[in-house]
Amino acid sequence: MSGRILIVDDDPNIREVIGFAVENSGYTTMFAEDGLAALDMARGGNPDLIVLDIGLPEIDGLEVCREVRKTSDVPILFLTARDDEIDRIIGLEIGGDDYVTKPFSPRELVARIKTILKRVTPTGKEIGRTFSHGDLEIDAERHLCLVAAQEVALTASEFSLLEALMAKPENVISRHRLTEAMYGSNIHVSDRTIDSHIRNIRGKLTKAGCPNSITTVHGVGLRMGSCQTG
Repeated sequence: MSGRILIVDDDPNIREVIGFAVENSGYTTMFAEDGLAALDMARGGNPDLIVLDIGLPEIDGLEVCREVRKTSDVPILFLTARDDEIDRIIGLEIGGDDYVTKPFSPRELVARIKTILKRVTPTGKEIGRTFSHGDLEIDAERHLCLVAAQEVALTASEFSLLEALMAKPENVISRHRLTEAMYGSNIHVSDRTIDSHIRNIRGKLTKAGCPNSITTVHGVGLRMGSCQTG
């Protein structure tokens, strides 16, 4: 494994624990203790992924994410307090890829980091892997989503989820299978996380002129809609 991980938390003990686990997995680490420093590091340090605490001084993690998303699609993994359910949902809706709640297992955190980075690192499987449905097209190798030839910016998690649906656009796919496609079978992820990503994808594709992109089949799962812009 290789890559630069920016770890942002105002608690030095948490930074140390995460840094130790991440470095033991072969990554290079960078650290920031508040939101302003995080923005500087995100802009100048060229990280491959950001581990971002929500409750930061100066500028909180949600605002840091909003600012980063104006210019970058670098993956963001949120750290959030156990009971801050609303923060987790908002974090995903403004462009976060995933979240881990405190207290957390360093092993689980590293597993989430590896999973996210796999989504944005092309492998032999992705070479030439493209899907099209209606006016929607995705290119896995280039991490590119197009609606009527116009690019739509998706996070790594959103792209992975859309790709799973686009691979079999006529099939209804359960949330469980979508979760496994994104995370594998050894990581627990709530349905609410998947629903947040789906809501984000629908919103972005609707804004791009494709309002009927993903259809919910109640009690069964999800499938692609017509994806027509005309």
